[in-house]
Amino acid sequence: MTERGRSRAVVLEEFGHPLALRDFELPRPPEGGMVVAGRYGGVCGTDLHLQQGHLPVPVPLVLGHEGLGTVHTLAPGTHLDASGAPLATGDEVMWASSLACGTCPPCRLHREPTLCEQRRTYGVNRPATGAYPLSGSWADHIVLHPGTTVVKVPDGVGALAAMALACAGPTMVHAFYERRPVRVGETVVVQGSGPVGLAAAALAQLAGAARVILVGGPAQRLELAAQAGIGDHHVNLVEAADTGTALAEVHRLTGGAGADLVVECTGVPGAVGQGLGLARRGGSYLIVGQYTDSGDTLINPHQIVYRQLDVVGSWAFTGAHLVEYVRLLPALTRRFALADLVTEYALADHGQALAAVAGGSVMKAVLAGGDRFCRGDRR
Repeated sequence: MTERGRSRAVVLEEFGHPLALRDFELPRPPEGGMVVAGRYGGVCGTDLHLQQGHLPVPVPLVLGHEGLGTVHTLAPGTHLDASGAPLATGDEVMWASSLACGTCPPCRLHREPTLCEQRRTYGVNRPATGAYPLSGSWADHIVLHPGTTVVKVPDGVGALAAMALACAGPTMVHAFYERRPVRVGETVVVQGSGPVGLAAAALAQLAGAARVILVGGPAQRLELAAQAGIGDHHVNLVEAADTGTALAEVHRLTGGAGADLVVECTGVPGAVGQGLGLARRGGSYLIVGQYTDSGDTLINPHQIVYRQLDVVGSWAFTGAHLVEYVRLLPALTRRFALADLVTEYALADHGQALAAVAGGSVMKAVLAGGDRFCRGDRR
């Protein structure tokens, strides 16, 4: 339970070592900012890479770059969410993980704030040694600074459902809205059956794709996706006795010509060569999953030329993309059983949650802040 004036947080203190549950003094909000009582902090594959030292981040660091909570304390003044709605204590909100600087060349000249050179990200590069150490969502509270995109969760949308695609959803909103949209009636192949792959498949269905083929594995992940209504066809490539046979099945499901759009969401470099061959001539290949540098891979460039493919990359998301994801939540939750994708863990069980994500035994893990887990509140 949270003591008055104190807050627990999961801290990365040393790369490659177990995380620590630490106690912090609960601060007042910074001028123009707020303190949010954390309800859920999502566990993302990126968090595994951070813990293992695969990305250059400062330590000690409170982890968690995706979250949902209730407004605990507001700094003096008027506060509005990103849509212009007034914010008050007790409002349930989500927030964008990153703040762009607005002055570097990508922000100022190229209109690409996702590529900001000075991006400040909660749970990634805001160390616990600063004035506000509670800057990650794996905590009872998080301090949000002025300029953070904060948006109210729509009435009737459950917290667990909203968290199911809390990072993956806005990531795919960016990819589909601004990099390569899904067009009505298209056949879409999605490589990868983790949260990013499921977000891609669900949003493609919502956008009017005629057929969405989810390619991944293992079987329990594909079954969970099917039960949630995500994807029209599901091909288990991970556990296939013969990869060629599985890929031939994907081609058959596209009608034999290949997909109009193939979306790479695996994070496995070797999947890129396979994906190029799944697109039709004149089609598109949208690469979203290679967020961490997992190394080189061999591809056949002839396939890009022969198929005359548009190959497009998409990196991360901005606050505007989070706003669109939250706006879509009522439609997403009406069509898909998103809450069924989520498994809760107490903050103290963060090690178990990370192990489950690393082993692929859960689709989406979240850490429950405060005393919510103790009360068994699973709305």
